[in-house]
Amino acid sequence: MNSNPLNIAIVAGGDSSEYEISIKSANNILNNLDTEHYDARVVLISQQGWEVHDKDGSIYPVNRHDFSWQSNGKVRHFDAVINSIHGTPGENGILPAYFELIGMPFTGCRSFSSALTFSKFHCNQFLKESGIKISPSLLIRKDQPIDINNIIENIGIPCFVKPNNGGSSCGTSRVNHPGEILPALERALSEDREAIIEKFLVGTEVTCGLFKTRYTREVFPVTEIISKKEFFDYEAKYTPGMSDEITPARISAETARSVQDLSLMIYDLLDCRGVVRMDYILVDKIPWFLEVNTVPGMSPHSIVPKQASIAGLSLNELFSILLKDAMLP
Repeated sequence: MNSNPLNIAIVAGGDSSEYEISIKSANNILNNLDTEHYDARVVLISQQGWEVHDKDGSIYPVNRHDFSWQSNGKVRHFDAVINSIHGTPGENGILPAYFELIGMPFTGCRSFSSALTFSKFHCNQFLKESGIKISPSLLIRKDQPIDINNIIENIGIPCFVKPNNGGSSCGTSRVNHPGEILPALERALSEDREAIIEKFLVGTEVTCGLFKTRYTREVFPVTEIISKKEFFDYEAKYTPGMSDEITPARISAETARSVQDLSLMIYDLLDCRGVVRMDYILVDKIPWFLEVNTVPGMSPHSIVPKQASIAGLSLNELFSILLKDAMLP
């Protein structure tokens, strides 16, 4: 590493309901990076503008031609980017494609992998072809005719209705009666132009974070999730006391290993990069895939930092590994 600290942009914000969570993730990463090696700044990105937020409170506009900014009349450049935008444009491939276009090193999945994984339905169809166990689902687009009988016949009740392109369970509903289907679809389609309807699986919810670089890999301990609400929704995820997240999960070593091995397999199938988190339902000890989070939360209350800590990795160590790998030619 250079003797001078590397200029690091931690991009945050975005244009989804996960804006505030992204800010919390970015600030937690900023507070945990080694200042001896990294001179990091949060860069807020949204449709309203792109802004570098300096440590002294100063705000500078970003030159989108090369992702530079001017401070005291001097043009400054970033050496690499940590992507902490949940949702669009950070997690759906738009921002990764921009960084690929200008040749800026960045952590996390590349544009194609990000775009594929962000669509829950299309990601599931892709993985199903490789024999991954996936809950049956239907895709509903905005303004498309809705056949309630077809939904009940093919998916059944109860079921989950959620935005197809989104995270943090925003706009997600558990449907227990046929009369709840249309209101649930309206809620999901207020967040996204597509909704996915999934068959309800009875089992234990678990999640597994992991990363691979060109020289190392780390699969974190599996976490068991017990929501104190009907399911692990936005409130349960981000309100202290509304869920129990038990790491390591209260499952056998054999079952935990099957979740970790499957996570590695899916990571490679989807051509992931950087740290991601895979969510599953264990049905009779068999993992059924729910979704992959390619920009998992990094706030103090998020699951991956806790898993990494149990595995012996601080956030500084984790992102040092990811930045070094991202900057390799």
